[in-house]
Amino acid sequence: MSTASSPPNGASQPPRPGIPVPGAHLPGVSAPQEPADPSRIKADVDALLAELGPRPAVSPAENTETGADITRRARILEQAHDVLVDALATVDKI
Repeated sequence: MSTASSPPNGASQPPRPGIPVPGAHLPGVSAPQEPADPSRIKADVDALLAELGPRPAVSPAENTETGADITRRARILEQAHDVLVDALATVDKI
């Protein structure tokens, strides 16, 4: 028997309110995301890590620009981290 509020037989029901969805806790997530594409994720992270370049050979005490370089490197690593976190948010946990 079917009521006005129940879906027809064979139709999928929308998720019930209050049931957690993977990645829904992340800020700015409003719609379901596409599944993670491993090759795209690897390419994105590799591109970010390539921006790091070689580690500077000078000690922080010798160069005042080292602080700016550390900040830049930290920002790049944070972006790579965000790529990985976003990818993990699209994976369904079993």
